[in-house]
Formats: sequence, C-alpha cells, structure tokens
Amino acid sequence: MPSSAPGPGSRPPVASPRALSFDRAAAQYAAARPGYPPVLFDAVEELAGRPLRGARTVDVGAGTGISTRLLHDRGARVTAVEPGPGMAEELHRALPYVAIVRGDGNRLPLATASADLITYAQSWHWTDPSRATPEALRVLRPGGALALWWNVSDHAVPWIAEQDARLRRFLGAGDSAHGSSVHSRDLPSELDFVHRTVPWTRRVSLDTHLANLGSHSAFLVRAEEPTYRFLTEERDRLAELFSDGTVEESYVVDLSVAIRPGSPPSPSAPDS
Repeated sequence: MPSSAPGPGSRPPVASPRALSFDRAAAQYAAARPGYPPVLFDAVEELAGRPLRGARTVDVGAGTGISTRLLHDRGARVTAVEPGPGMAEELHRALPYVAIVRGDGNRLPLATASADLITYAQSWHWTDPSRATPEALRVLRPGGALALWWNVSDHAVPWIAEQDARLRRFLGAGDSAHGSSVHSRDLPSELDFVHRTVPWTRRVSLDTHLANLGSHSAFLVRAEEPTYRFLTEERDRLAELFSDGTVEESYVVDLSVAIRPGSPPSPSAPDS
C-alpha cells in the first residue's frame, strides 16, 4: 500500500509541536489511554458497508497502536501512519507485524485508490482538513469509507462533570482531557457523514486514571510542577470517592463515517 518506504534520509512529516508532545510520553500513553469496545467496530462495519476482515485499512495518527491492534484483531489489513518517532517506535515494539509509515493526514505517503477504509482514532483534529480531506479521498478507493472517532468522557456522570470543570479551570476554558463532541471537529463538508454514539465503561486503578489524564497534550505542554500539583490534588479528591482505588470511567465514542463517492471496483480474489 505505501507508495514508498520512508528511509533514514527521508524528510520527517510536518506536525505541530503540540501534536508531537505525545512522543515524550509514548509509554505512558500506551499503558493508560482507553481502548474501544467491540461494538464500535461493529458500527464501523455497518456504516462502511463491508466487514473489516480483509479490508485494506489505513489507521492515520495511529499513535502507539491502540486502534491499530483492534482493527488488526478484527482481520483488517492495517497500515499505520504516525508522525511522531517516539510513538511509532512504541507502536512497532507492541505490534511488530504491522506496517508503519511515517507521515500524517495532510500528506499521506500512500498510493492513490489503495485503501478500503481510512480511520482516524482521536486524531482528525490534528490535521488541516483542507489538506487532509483531499488526501483521504485520493487514497480511498471508490466506495471506500472514512471513519473518524473520539472517546469522549460522559459528562452525564456527576463526578466526571465535576472533574471536567476542574480541568477547564486549570487548563483553560478551551481545553480538557475529556475530549469533545465530534460535531465540533471540523468535519469535511464535501462528504455525507453518518453519526453514531457508542457508550461504554472501563474500570482502572486510580494510578491509571491519573496517568491517562496526564498523557493528554494539554498537560504535556505545561510545566511539570503545576501539572504534578493538579494531579496530586485530583488523586486526593478521587481517593475519597473511590475508596477501593478503582475508578469506573464512562465514555461515549463519537463516530462519524462517510463513503467516498463512486462505484466500488468489482470484487476480486483476495491477495495471497
């Protein structure tokens, strides 16, 4: 699928300093960030109009491979695209059998009409949509699907809403480590998206919950001392609420899928 394999002398992809801030916390990101429930991938298959098994899939902004692994486990033939060297190294360590190319959504290092599915898990907001949209349409085959999704903390849960208010006071009104609705993410107007929400929960240790918060870029670009102070105060608050040390995090995955216009090619025998 890649048009060429980036070698040692290839130009690194262009990404914002904030987007690349994850590089210095790649192991923390891999260990603490939430995954996605199986029903999300059921919804992707339904809205894309084809099974993941055998689908030539490009996971853009793959990070440490959280979504890449789950797509692979569903049988997708995944190529991961990641701009950060530290994140790409962590992904390769965890998933040595997955092809990785250095790049980002604004300039995909992939052949034209080579993908059945392009996914952006937590990463579309790091692109310039005016560049990323034509790139996605170029790489997708006619009838292929673009799937964008985000884990958003469920603010209908009182303790999560209260934590979000504290986060916004500390990080600024426009920032939170809880995520925000896909409808505010500057979706491509050229495409007709179908939206789906998928609620789910996970139970993790208090340490993992705090490490998840601290792995967000809004924290990573700040000085260590105020971040440490905020997370210490948050630990004290949550220790009273979750006395057994286990936090139940509630999420809603906000999913949007669009089909590339055009008739899909005639089915052919799978590659050997």
